Amino acid sequence: MSLGLFQPVPPDVAIEIEAGHVAAARLTWRGNAATVAAHTIVPLPPGAVVPTLAASNIADVPAVVRALTDAIGQLGTRVRRAALVVPDTVAKVSLVRFENVPPSSTDLLELVRWQVRKSAPFPIEQAVLSYTPGATLPEGGQEFIVTVARADVIEQYEQVCAAAGVHAGLVDVATSSIINGVLAGSASPSGDWLLVHATPSYTTLAVLRDRHVIFFRNREEETEGSLADVVHQTAMYYEDRLKGIGFTHVLLAGSAVVPGGPEAVRRSLEERLEIRVEAVDPRAAATLGDRITASPDVLAALAPLVGVLLRERVVA
Repeated sequence: MSLGLFQPVPPDVAIEIEAGHVAAARLTWRGNAATVAAHTIVPLPPGAVVPTLAASNIADVPAVVRALTDAIGQLGTRVRRAALVVPDTVAKVSLVRFENVPPSSTDLLELVRWQVRKSAPFPIEQAVLSYTPGATLPEGGQEFIVTVARADVIEQYEQVCAAAGVHAGLVDVATSSIINGVLAGSASPSGDWLLVHATPSYTTLAVLRDRHVIFFRNREEETEGSLADVVHQTAMYYEDRLKGIGFTHVLLAGSAVVPGGPEAVRRSLEERLEIRVEAVDPRAAATLGDRITASPDVLAALAPLVGVLLRERVVA
């Protein structure tokens, strides 16, 4: 689930632009082992970034450029290229199924575009689109995870990066990046598992069957009931429509910045799901440098940054 183009050599720096902050991280490598060498979080003024699907997102360009420049300057090295993580609400993620998959990548892209055209909230000609193979269906055929965003909205994020002196060669949504970080970890979950990504402005829920996304839902905060209510609805859909037999793991990401704190969110979810809820820990995929403190807010901010960088390494 990604937008943009891969670069020949994956970058070692990732940037996230969220509604309330800009975050950045730099990885170093020893063989295949990654270490977070530097990390920073720079707050944004209220209203500077308003993540949405079909309208302008960067309301205060100078403020965002200043925050990006500050964040990049604290990484301890010159940064020219970076992977960029944007809020989930910037894009629409769908799961589409095909009984027969065209052998040509060009034909497959056209088939995907035709399929999502009907549900896209804007003309598909104005969109940037990518797809990732999902699960192979028991009855035959293939599922794909399709991500669609308005091209001009993505360009806004790319342009503020360029104004800060950085080329964003790949753009990915936050929950996709978190999933990739979990899958890159030393003990990624098996069976059916649930990821809950909670932020002050939106919540995303993803159900995976081993390494494949089989459900993806995003909602703006408090538009469809409480977080616990939406998680309960997802669990019911999972059991009734996806033939689920129970989650082996429930992972919680981003909750360190949610009002009430991670403990309140975790307890609420455990009461509804009757299973232990664990926080996403990016240290399963990348160790932390000596000067980085593993506080809940730092780990929450690092999860998408580490995930997008490790995903690029795997693909490359």
